[in-house]
Amino acid sequence: MDAGKIVAARAGHSMKKSTMELGGSDAFIVLEDADLDKTMKWAVWSKMSNMGQSCVAAKRFIVVEDLADRFLEKFQTALAELEPGDPMDKATTLGPLSTEATLETLLDQVKQAIAQGATVVMGGKRIDRPGWFMEPTILADIEPGNPAFREEFFGPVALFFRVKNEDATVALANDSDFGLGGSVFTKDNARGKRLASRVDTGMIYVNHPTSSTPGLSFGGIKNSGYGRELSSMGIQEFVNKKLVRVTSIDPQPGVPLSV
Repeated sequence: MDAGKIVAARAGHSMKKSTMELGGSDAFIVLEDADLDKTMKWAVWSKMSNMGQSCVAAKRFIVVEDLADRFLEKFQTALAELEPGDPMDKATTLGPLSTEATLETLLDQVKQAIAQGATVVMGGKRIDRPGWFMEPTILADIEPGNPAFREEFFGPVALFFRVKNEDATVALANDSDFGLGGSVFTKDNARGKRLASRVDTGMIYVNHPTSSTPGLSFGGIKNSGYGRELSSMGIQEFVNKKLVRVTSIDPQPGVPLSV
């Protein structure tokens, strides 16, 4: 984010258009009527694709109380089944992080979160094998004063929140400095669309994690940046529009001539 602010400032100083996609802390919202088995497959994919090293990876799992215990149990079981291995081997289900620095940053974030009261549901440590591997991790009991409540965890760390109802999911999802993407899971598509319209993000999907395709616009708000990539909206970001009007040389009725 800091680098993006510097680039944006330089662009503004030179009067150049720019777009900024600066990461996020996407909410994965699960309502009480969601299909849990199908939702779980997307939860694992959204968190662990590229080992969570994605701007639109699910970071905060916000689950309504009625389904929270079952979701957490299944989520923990699914993550525990992932096996570390050679990232070039198609059979590997848990790859390494991109760099040693990335791993150390995540481990420090987890350490700080625990020091401020977070509970480790699973994981939280480096895997004892060659390479930059980290255990799939779930943190819970994260209060607003905890630094983890505001940070982006760029890796295999899931933040788990249980809330009372639909309104509470929206309030928690919006209590973030980021606003890139998000997702809502429910069997009622109309309900999902209504809830999605209340979440402050540049993108949000119903019954699917946020993703990127050429035909759909991509971008966020708040500290996640501005402008849009992809689709016709992305093209328009860097097009200078010019008006050329051809009209009658004769005076128009009701339009006074200046002399």
